[in-house]
Amino acid sequence: MKSLPVVLLAAMLCGLSVTGHTRTLEVGAGKEYKLPSEAVAAAKNGDTIAVHPGKYFDCAIVRQSDLTIEGIGAGAVMTDKPCGGKAILVTAGNNVTIKNLTLQRVRVPDKNGAGIRAEGGNLTVIDTRFLDNENGILGSNRREAEVRVIGSEFNGNGKCEPQCAHDIYINHIALLRVERSKFAMTREGHHIKSRAFRTEVINNDLRDDQEGRSSYLIDVPNGGSLIVDGNMMQKGLKTENQAFAIMIGAEGVTQPTDEIMIKNNRFTNDQNLPTNFVRNMTATPAQLIGNVFKGEVRPLEGDGTVR
Repeated sequence: MKSLPVVLLAAMLCGLSVTGHTRTLEVGAGKEYKLPSEAVAAAKNGDTIAVHPGKYFDCAIVRQSDLTIEGIGAGAVMTDKPCGGKAILVTAGNNVTIKNLTLQRVRVPDKNGAGIRAEGGNLTVIDTRFLDNENGILGSNRREAEVRVIGSEFNGNGKCEPQCAHDIYINHIALLRVERSKFAMTREGHHIKSRAFRTEVINNDLRDDQEGRSSYLIDVPNGGSLIVDGNMMQKGLKTENQAFAIMIGAEGVTQPTDEIMIKNNRFTNDQNLPTNFVRNMTATPAQLIGNVFKGEVRPLEGDGTVR
């Protein structure tokens, strides 16, 4: 029997699986790495970090590209500890995927802490929970980057002290796409605030419920193309902005707005006064098609058509 190559043997002894040039680094009780940050420090481009159930008082700066950090099963929680005064996970690499984690309870001195601070290239967030943070996800100005959020949950985030933090706050990037995700009980700020050149909000559940105090459900302050399709949306009694649910261009239209399509959404206004579903402050006509309203709702203020 031939002996195993030294590199492969060392990987097996350390609890790493090797397929081609990529590895899976295991984190948890009885694993080689006790903390996610230890595995991140050891990882190379293309690796996967598998985080087993447990509560980790930990944070990490992710500089690698094509890296996946994935919770295994239920109950992989990173909590309380921000890195660099920014976030639990600061992603500086390209094509980073975060999957099936809970990121919670982030506070930083400038009141702008996040579960994830997206500072690199493309980021994909799947089946991840953001609980009781200042920001859920905060993205910086990387103009070619795309951020995709899929099947995730945002609950109890948001703070305005003095500037506002939100469930999702994305600056000037190429694309923000949020799909099949749930937003509830936002304390302050907006559910989604996006300065992206294109924002897509597809098949989500965005609600204030009984206690949420969010301002807008969706804020696109500088224009940019906007698609809002197939969402369940609700403005509650304690909202901090009673007048509008979706706001477009409130801080000045500084980028091209090729299309505004808002269709097939179900919106409920639980207030005892009217609210506007969409306020469009751009010169691009908003197209509202097939939306269903409950409560006292004015569909559109500004340029556009309602069908």
